[in-house]
Order: sequence, then structure tokens, then C-alpha cells
Amino acid sequence: MPHEAELAALKPGDGVKAIFRQTTGETKYDAERMWVLIERIEDGMVFGTLDSDPADMPLIEAGMPVAVPLTHVISTAFSKGNPRPETPPRREYWDRCFVDTCVLEGRSHVDYLYREPPDMTREGDEFPDSGWRLRGLPELVEQDEELETPFQYIALGTVLNKDDRWLHLIDEEPGVAFQWDPETQDYIRFKRPDLLETNDD
Repeated sequence: MPHEAELAALKPGDGVKAIFRQTTGETKYDAERMWVLIERIEDGMVFGTLDSDPADMPLIEAGMPVAVPLTHVISTAFSKGNPRPETPPRREYWDRCFVDTCVLEGRSHVDYLYREPPDMTREGDEFPDSGWRLRGLPELVEQDEELETPFQYIALGTVLNKDDRWLHLIDEEPGVAFQWDPETQDYIRFKRPDLLETNDD
């Protein structure tokens, strides 16, 4: 995703890319990534014209006026008169975690997560275990128990590409757990001292 400094530097004549979904009628693709040529930015919204030809969205076409929230922008293109600002190096999320397959496949959000002291790193591993354990909705986790791989040990970034609503928690120390609350649309924090216990067996 673009750095906040890039979004703040956007001006008319620049471009932004966003994901478009057609909500009525049937389409071949679930969504398409398309460019918008900026005319103005007001109250967190980009107003401009569609600068891409949809592959399979008959209700819209290049040149049509569109409005996109800045929070939905996934890429930026700066004109010659407005050079791209310098931004700090992006953080990468290669450390490993355990995650339920239903989350990786997009069938569930991260419903429950906890962090324990990393204990899966093995000699020769290129990236260490983060200690994060990410669970999907209980009914889907139970349904997937018969899968060959009901959960996976994988990079944090791979999970974040599917569901990043928990990103603000990623630097929490071991010994915590969080449960998604649909009413508040946020995670409820729990202390889990048991996660800090070591197993000497």
C-alpha cells in the first residue's frame, strides 16, 4: 500500500490505482485493479476519471467520472511536475506464524490470535518464528480439520495480504491474546500468562 507521505503529496494530474467491483449483474472477474486520473482531492476522496479500460465491467468505461476514498488507493503514479516524495524504507513481514488455512484462502478473517514465545525456529531457517498463532472462525476451523493441511507455518506478510485488520497488534509482546468483536469492529484484549509457560518435556 502507498506510504501516507505519497497520499499526502498527490495532486491533480497524478494517478491512483484502486480495486473496483461491480455490484449488480454478473461479471467474469470478482474485481479489477484500475487507474484513476486525479482531478481533485476533497475530504479524503479522490475525484477524477477512470483511466483504464475494464476487462469485464460493462457498466463502466474509461473516461467516466469516478470517486475513490484515499484509504482504498493501492498504488500511485506521479506526473513529471510532481515528483514522488521520498519515503522511509518499508517494513517487511517475513517472520513466520501459524495460521488456519481458512484465513489464507480468504474464507475467514483472523478471528482469534495470540502470541507465545517463538519456539518453531530451527537451525537453517531463513526467517524466525514470530510466535503469532492466527485462528479463523471456529466453525470453519472445525470444518477444515479433515483437510490435509488445516493450518500452515508461513510468513506474516502472506496473512496480512489476506487480512490486515490486526496489523496494529503485530508488535505486542508474547502473553497476549485478542478476539475479534463484530459489534465494535475491533479486537478485545486478553492477558494469557499461560502462553509464557515453557514446556520442558
